[in-house]
Amino acid sequence: MSIQQSASRTVVVLCATLAIGAAIVAQSAFAQSGFRVDVSPLRANAGDQTASWVQRDLSAQLAQALAGRNVRNGAALIVRIDYLTLSSGARVDCGSSRDTISGVAIIGGVQTPVQATTSYQPAPSDSTMIEQSNRERVSQLVQALVFWLSRDL
Repeated sequence: MSIQQSASRTVVVLCATLAIGAAIVAQSAFAQSGFRVDVSPLRANAGDQTASWVQRDLSAQLAQALAGRNVRNGAALIVRIDYLTLSSGARVDCGSSRDTISGVAIIGGVQTPVQATTSYQPAPSDSTMIEQSNRERVSQLVQALVFWLSRDL
């Protein structure tokens, strides 16, 4: 066996070991935190970037909101986000428009629809800093959703 083949096999084994380790850590974190965030439907509907923002923010904010608390009946919580809609900025309500996030909270196998909305008033810089503006809007939606979720758990 050549050195190159040996090195390639070592890299494959190392990657597999890291993947297994990451899966164990993720399972352990789920068991300790009592919740899991599923953004796979959102990824299909809104794209990878938006789904990644929601995954990151929702996981962090739920962990903070649920710290030291148990979910109803000690059951695990799964929050699945299906859709996120950022409005075009067309003024609908007192000069603002609505952004929406929706999905399902699953507690002990029982599914409950969840949704949150926020108002959006376009700023002049939004047209030149679209990604930053969208990132902030997603963060605000997640914060609103966590507020309502944490009240009902």
